[in-house]
Amino acid sequence: MLVSVALVEPAAFGERFSLSGTLTAEREAGLSPRVDGLVGRVHVDAGDHVEAGQVLIELDPAIARQALLRARAQTEEAEAALREAQRLYDEAQRLGASRSIAATQVEARASALQLARAVADSARANAREQAEQVERHTLPAPFDGVVAEKLTEAGEWVQRGTPVLTLVATERVRLDLRVPQERYSQLDENVQIRVFADALGDTPLPATIGARVPVTDPRARAFLLRLLVDDPQGRLLPGTSARAEIDLDAETPALAISRDALLRQPDGGHSVFIVEDDGDATVARQRSVRILYERDGQVAVASGLSRGQRVVIRGNEALDEGRPVEVMER
Repeated sequence: MLVSVALVEPAAFGERFSLSGTLTAEREAGLSPRVDGLVGRVHVDAGDHVEAGQVLIELDPAIARQALLRARAQTEEAEAALREAQRLYDEAQRLGASRSIAATQVEARASALQLARAVADSARANAREQAEQVERHTLPAPFDGVVAEKLTEAGEWVQRGTPVLTLVATERVRLDLRVPQERYSQLDENVQIRVFADALGDTPLPATIGARVPVTDPRARAFLLRLLVDDPQGRLLPGTSARAEIDLDAETPALAISRDALLRQPDGGHSVFIVEDDGDATVARQRSVRILYERDGQVAVASGLSRGQRVVIRGNEALDEGRPVEVMER
């Protein structure tokens, strides 16, 4: 019987396992106005890309602007009073030097100057506060991102703390996975990870471990693994599902054979056929093997074989113990 064989070699690969999870944005914020007010203009809509600092919503600032004008007028009045108090004090100092004015009057004008300075400082602070109130009638974007939700329209009254927009950063997306707790010690910065998003089909994206949260769910016996996905083109959408393939390094010595060499046994185990020279003939010998893991068409086995043996990968389905075979040259 004609068969094809392959050599048993040391396994140079570790286990690969796959987990599914949900893509999330590294930053997502529900934006609310900084003051209460009437919405004057909404500059964006859901799906719009915005840059940090870009004005997204403007509230009607009419009342705040009137308060600012009043505060600035009060500041000018206070500064004029300060200049007059300074002039009177300077005059009192000159007259006091020639004893043309009582010392108590000089002290009174010094006190009046100090009070005028305090009033002017308070007026300036009030003007700055009112200017900030006017500025707060605009809602800027805190970071680059995409508007995920628009929750208000022009003409609505909004209050501080009430979300009016949802902004999602898309330049870096995370994949959150629930991983069995026995995998915790196996995952470090050296593992190779590829992410397959449902939206991209079979296109793999590289990823790194962002965080391992060692708080297991007592019911699920799992911990949170957060992957940072490298997607410079911004194709991944937060909220969608994705699958991660994680390649571990080989932890224990094992032998590698082709998956085509495996035969399923009635008891659920696996076996392979090897070929040995028996005098003038080459015969097939059946060996039971214990599978550790498989990857890319190769299977790592822990027992039943030795390095350098020849396993049958074609024609093994019709073999039985001790049957003479002819090895096909590869």
